Amino acid sequence: MDLVAPVVVEPLKRRRCSECRQGPLERMIVEFNSPVCLDCADLGHLVFLRRGDTALTRRAREGSALWAVVVRHNRRRTRYERQGLLVEEAALAEAELSCLADAEARARRRARDAVRRAALDVEITEVLRSEVLRLFPSIPADRATEIAVHASAKGSGRVGRTAAGRSLDRGAVTAAVRASVRHVDTPYDTLLMQGVPRHQARTRVAPAIEAVLRAWRRGGESALGRGRG
Repeated sequence: MDLVAPVVVEPLKRRRCSECRQGPLERMIVEFNSPVCLDCADLGHLVFLRRGDTALTRRAREGSALWAVVVRHNRRRTRYERQGLLVEEAALAEAELSCLADAEARARRRARDAVRRAALDVEITEVLRSEVLRLFPSIPADRATEIAVHASAKGSGRVGRTAAGRSLDRGAVTAAVRASVRHVDTPYDTLLMQGVPRHQARTRVAPAIEAVLRAWRRGGESALGRGRG
């Protein structure tokens, strides 16, 4: 059998209870077109839970043997809008404890996940740095670190965060180094700011990029790095 919850109204005008004459009423029910206070309606022992926290509302309602929906008339929209629930105080207290326990558990889980992610980030960066140094033995150590940190930045979508990067695919690692050289060691960015189309700018700086990569690969000509000439 479907449950039909009582509807409690927050009146916009001053109202008095038709039975006990108490008033003005903050909340009431309407029986036979007459206002009735919550005490006379046997709802006075319930406490108000404002809408907004879905989990708390659901748990308090489920734990309350008696509950009511609280509404208020919106004149502009010409309709009644839900404000919250009236629930048993014990049910609300139990629901609050349950939600608090869940929140604390989620916080602990987030903390553990953050520690794991941080450790993974450090590991990814260090492994990527080692691979950069292996492929380019003459690259300055600080430059290798800079490239690894940039490429493995969380949420960046860069090579260190791709499947190829994480598996240390040679092409992916080389692409990260090439991108760094393009932006740092060539006038590529300046060309873009001058309105040169991206593909043309890449073609212009390609020889300079390859010269730097060759020097870093064979060792001994690392001075080409960082210099725009």
